[in-house]
Amino acid sequence: MHIAEGFLPPAHAVGWTIAAAPFVVHGARAVATEVRRNPESTLLLGAAGAFTFVLSAIKLPSVTGSSSHPTGTGAGAILFRPPVMALLGTVVLLFQALLLAHGGLTTLGANAFSMAVVGPWVGYGAYRLTRALTGNLLAAVFAGMALADLATYVTTSLQLALAFPDAETGFAGAAVKFLGVFALTQVPLAIGEGLLGVLLFRALISNARPELVRLGVLPAEPDDVLPDTPAPAGTSPAAPSTDDGDGAHR
Repeated sequence: MHIAEGFLPPAHAVGWTIAAAPFVVHGARAVATEVRRNPESTLLLGAAGAFTFVLSAIKLPSVTGSSSHPTGTGAGAILFRPPVMALLGTVVLLFQALLLAHGGLTTLGANAFSMAVVGPWVGYGAYRLTRALTGNLLAAVFAGMALADLATYVTTSLQLALAFPDAETGFAGAAVKFLGVFALTQVPLAIGEGLLGVLLFRALISNARPELVRLGVLPAEPDDVLPDTPAPAGTSPAAPSTDDGDGAHR
């Protein structure tokens, strides 16, 4: 849903930049704190940023002046909390604007507000709520990643409606128009992103379970040995878990 370079009126471009800036600054502090306290998180932080870059670079034509694509921000929000994604998402958008001509510098604030701020917070809220109601990690991941995508599309639609209200029906009419056109591509993309998230977290559960435990995504078990924590002398490493995310161990 990147809004193209120069598409927004200058006042709107400046306004959205001002709105996004505090979240990005807070996100930079959150990333610095995470890396300082847990240096082993650096690789997974980079992977979360790369995942967002790759997914959001898949560009499908949509409303004039914008595009439809997955976002990938839900995964990072689930792993590291939304503030971290405010910085990572903005860095991704900046690189895409400079290297791929995807989005733009004048619209960076608007795109960051929708994809790096609103999307991660809504996705994380959906993840926490679904997990509290169902107790199922993978269902919560699906909801979080799908709704992070949809929230980004809704925000972009509202941004465009504010900038270009309908001559007769104003903001409301323009919002309905933009939401309707985006929905044709974005709803299927959101469902696909949710399913991709399930596959991603299944892989993480199988290959990076101690890290998920440390991040609080999975509960600790008596035999867990967290990263940088040596196993007690005279004991053998715990057998790998086959937790599939729904609380069952096989």
